Amino acid sequence: MNSLRIEGELTIYRAAELKQTLLAAVAEHAELEVDLSQVGEFDSAGLQLLLLAKREAAAAGRTLRLVDHSPAVVEVLELFDLAAHFGDPLVVGSAQRAA
Repeated sequence: MNSLRIEGELTIYRAAELKQTLLAAVAEHAELEVDLSQVGEFDSAGLQLLLLAKREAAAAGRTLRLVDHSPAVVEVLELFDLAAHFGDPLVVGSAQRAA
């Protein structure tokens, strides 16, 4: 399984840059895990980007998994009630919850 780690912001300020990187990785790999553990800020533009990547992967018959969700990512996914849409388990350790 190939992996891509997103670090720092997954926000409108980086959406264009990350869109190219993420969609290229989806196109290149039949199975891709996107590590979100180092995402410190996450907004609706970041959410739209993940939705787009998941849709593109499904349309191409590829697998995209989101793993190691940071607290910022979990907060937004829960706010929009979209955790189930992605189909990936949300696991945030007790140390992360306390932060």
